[in-house]
Amino acid sequence: MSALVVVGVQWGDEGKGKIVDILSEHADVVVRFQGGNNAGHTLVVDGQKTVLHLVPSGVLHPDTVCVIGNGVVVDPAMLLAEIDDLQKRGYLQDLNLLKISDRAHLIMPYHRAIDLARERLRGEGRIGTTGRGIGPTYEDKMARIGIRFADLLDEQMFSAQLRHTIEEKNLYLRTSLQESEALDYDAIFDDYRRMRDRLAPLVIDAGAYLDHALGHGRRVLFEGGQGTMLDVDHGTYPYVTSSNTVASGACSGGGIAPQRITGVIGITKAYTTRVGSGPFPTELNDATGKKLQQDGEEFGATTGRPRRCGWFDAVVARYAARINGLTGLAITKLDVLTGFKTIPVCVAYQLGGKRIDSFPASLWAAQNAQPVYEELPGWDEPLVQARTLDDLPPNARRYVKCLEDLTGTPVVMVSVGARRESTITLRNPFNG
Repeated sequence: MSALVVVGVQWGDEGKGKIVDILSEHADVVVRFQGGNNAGHTLVVDGQKTVLHLVPSGVLHPDTVCVIGNGVVVDPAMLLAEIDDLQKRGYLQDLNLLKISDRAHLIMPYHRAIDLARERLRGEGRIGTTGRGIGPTYEDKMARIGIRFADLLDEQMFSAQLRHTIEEKNLYLRTSLQESEALDYDAIFDDYRRMRDRLAPLVIDAGAYLDHALGHGRRVLFEGGQGTMLDVDHGTYPYVTSSNTVASGACSGGGIAPQRITGVIGITKAYTTRVGSGPFPTELNDATGKKLQQDGEEFGATTGRPRRCGWFDAVVARYAARINGLTGLAITKLDVLTGFKTIPVCVAYQLGGKRIDSFPASLWAAQNAQPVYEELPGWDEPLVQARTLDDLPPNARRYVKCLEDLTGTPVVMVSVGARRESTITLRNPFNG
């Protein structure tokens, strides 16, 4: 059996979609195990860009089964729109290749309304949510009042749950969030019943399916959304997402036992970015940061928001390696660093005259930590044609080796461009 988990090492947007797409060639099943349509994975194949929000990144391979796990919160309208777009472009012609866990929770219109209203009322203290209802859906899940696909398939149960919940949410929206427009039960019920009719054939017991697949020797690849530093337990709380983005989330969000996992690949950019508010010790608020943003095309795949940019942060990467138990590291966007004479790398923080080597839990500490940099020599040669490490200029190879040493994790892949083929593969992670 072989179950490989792919996670982001930083604050998301590390290029997981491309790496998962490449690894999917060796996988029978690809599983999305957490998050929602607030996370976008961008893939470039044969010059065509595809942005995925809910469907796993293995969908561009014709025989790969794609599973949306129970840890994902699903906006059915967004999912159907994504399916329709993929089919128009020649993908997912066999819908039997897409499966949805019957335990996955549904994003409802009131979740989006609450998300937007709260962010508006926060003003300058806003978290930076996408407003797509992800957080409120997870809240209802933990409060045990959420609606799952299994409930949607039972019309009587769905009707009763929806009617009660809408009464409660309308009261909350009106009294606490100063929203005057009430949500209409009949309109929502009819919309979700129509969407249910299209999605019902895809709904399965995903945990049982994956257990059977692994038991029969199939290779299963688990992909998460966002990154380690956005994990609700281990990230820069409260500037985090509402789910567990780390490797252990593949077990709870996919429905498999921990001993099934045989490897964990961490994806990291050769520099660092984050979207939205929150601590970012190596952020560059200058022309260099703008250059990284422009050269790296650092704009959100889902929202279009510009990403904050900074140098590589080894404190974050080491923390992620420990939390996730990384067995391999994939470095993306190494080509973006071409042209810098020297490239600083953050190896530790200074705070109150003391050196810090691990990422702090305290929000104040994370906001006030000052990076300690070591400088490496840069390179001017373009990297996009490199297909082996030997094709890289010496200083680029030195940079890759430095990141490997700083994280204590062997590098298995290096991306030198957006296209699928612009990748150096040192080892197939499925082969150990």
